[in-house]
Amino acid sequence: MIHLSLASPVYPRGMLHLLAPPATQESPLPYAEAVSRLASVRHALRLVEPFGGGPASDPSDDEALAAGWDGAGDARQQQFDRRSERMIGSAAAGIEALLVESQEGREPNAAASQALVDEIRRELSEIAGIILA
Repeated sequence: MIHLSLASPVYPRGMLHLLAPPATQESPLPYAEAVSRLASVRHALRLVEPFGGGPASDPSDDEALAAGWDGAGDARQQQFDRRSERMIGSAAAGIEALLVESQEGREPNAAASQALVDEIRRELSEIAGIILA
């Protein structure tokens, strides 16, 4: 089930915006901004999960990320930044495609929706693992 709550009523086809920085930065993001990227994707994940609308089924590693962020070092923080930025772009494109299908009166393919959910979960886990490793 696709929820249209992220689609703005101002735009006829809707637009989806996940938190992403304007450009890749040389220095790592502050912890709070970096974690808010993952939180925005976890929230969007609720929109495409079959039987969506309930709480996200994905565990949040925010506390563990907070504990490990400063000790991760600049190289791992920058890797986290790059990977999370790419993941947000990919997730937004996939979710927007599903929203467009729904807005045009077609039920999005359940297998495609599940594949997107699985990919987002895998990416979230891998990106958190950069800091938690």
